[in-house]
Amino acid sequence: MTEEKIEVTAYSGYRGEETPREFILHGRNVEEIEVLSRWIEEGTGHQAVKRYFKVKGRDGAIHKIHYDEDKKEWFCEVAAVR
Repeated sequence: MTEEKIEVTAYSGYRGEETPREFILHGRNVEEIEVLSRWIEEGTGHQAVKRYFKVKGRDGAIHKIHYDEDKKEWFCEVAAVR
């Protein structure tokens, strides 16, 4: 798996946490219809805190995306093409 930088439209809740609502992957807009799970990986040493979301998109696919707190950018895990 590789990580691809994506653009995300997110909703900030009352606690200031952002939850993805839609994102652009491979030039197409993917609307999120359900957050299936979410978790945080705490950074250690030189690693940043990452907030992960497993979402079901309106495209019918399950996507694993995360926000890198250090880089302040969103990424999607993409299966490597052989």
